[in-house]
Amino acid sequence: MDEHKKIPAPKRLKKPNVVLRLLTLLVTAFLILGAMVLVIYRDTVNVDTLKRWLTYQSMEPGQAAPFPHAGGDKLSVAYLDSGVVTASAAGAHYYGLDGEPLAEAVLSMENPVLSASNTTAVVYDAGNQSLFAFRNGRQSFSLSLSGGADLLSARPNNSGWLAVTAQQSGYKGAVTVYDSRGIEVIQISLSSTFAVDAAVSPDGRTVAVVTIGQQGGAFFSRLLLYHVNQEEPFAQLELGNLSVLDMDFDEDLIWLVGEDRLLTVSLSSEGETPQTYYISPNYLKGCSLGGDGFALILTGRYRSGNADQAIIVDSAARAVQVLPLSNQILDYAAAGSYCALLTGTRLNIYDSTLTPYSSLDNALAARRLDLAPNGSALLANGQQAWLYIP
Repeated sequence: MDEHKKIPAPKRLKKPNVVLRLLTLLVTAFLILGAMVLVIYRDTVNVDTLKRWLTYQSMEPGQAAPFPHAGGDKLSVAYLDSGVVTASAAGAHYYGLDGEPLAEAVLSMENPVLSASNTTAVVYDAGNQSLFAFRNGRQSFSLSLSGGADLLSARPNNSGWLAVTAQQSGYKGAVTVYDSRGIEVIQISLSSTFAVDAAVSPDGRTVAVVTIGQQGGAFFSRLLLYHVNQEEPFAQLELGNLSVLDMDFDEDLIWLVGEDRLLTVSLSSEGETPQTYYISPNYLKGCSLGGDGFALILTGRYRSGNADQAIIVDSAARAVQVLPLSNQILDYAAAGSYCALLTGTRLNIYDSTLTPYSSLDNALAARRLDLAPNGSALLANGQQAWLYIP
């Protein structure tokens, strides 16, 4: 027997990893809390319920506390990145949902217009020269047109790019595309027809321009499509006598709304005839193009009366659902998979098939409405704004 045989050294015990244990505990607690939410709200929970819970962790479902805003005549509001943008004769203001001022442009506006995507809002004075863009809790840039140019429209996409349509000296109109920093990408000047509206595609590669003109005493409208690096159109579509009141660029689909019909134009199928939904013989009372793959249209049987039905129109220009209306609609909106109608006594939120999703009986005298893509509703009156979380 070898008396000098080495005895192996005892193995050291590893110290417990405190950070790893704490992380495991937090993940477990999060999963348990999530399971509790699923059990409590199992009848109404969906992906957007979880999105709202993650976005508004410090806020309970229901009406949040109202906060004062700058007010002013000709008020409009928009939900933007967990905040609120207002436009009025008193200028543009950007608030957090707790009412904290984030940015503002205080000036007198004769014709204030607010146009917003999911990420960017622009406020401009139609017929004048001032424009302000808001994004990520701040004013991202501003424009002041010169040389006698007057703003006609401005539309941001979700990347923060902006298509601005304006009158231009020496031409019948011009469309300028700006990137998210406010840097000019391209300017399209027209000499034979008038530019009245424009939108830039979500990927920032294509500009859709609506023009009007006159030939042989007859009025006509036309849709022109441009690449952002080319000043000549690569395609055009004759729209006849359609007077375009609103438009939107949704992925590879262009929405056009006129007084008597709605058109969808697909860019993925070259040469395909636009799909048409005819509003006539009814009269258009309102339209929101903010939904994902659908439009909300309000129509009435009489030119001077209130809307008597709400209609969901899909991307193929088909009416997929109709909802009769008995109360006057004060405001309406569509965003994400939802749409909403505000009356003098009630807020109703629906999904994209007009199936009721949530409602609020006491809307605190709200007169203005906007929707977040997650289904939350922004409500406002002349003095206050607040959020409703389903």
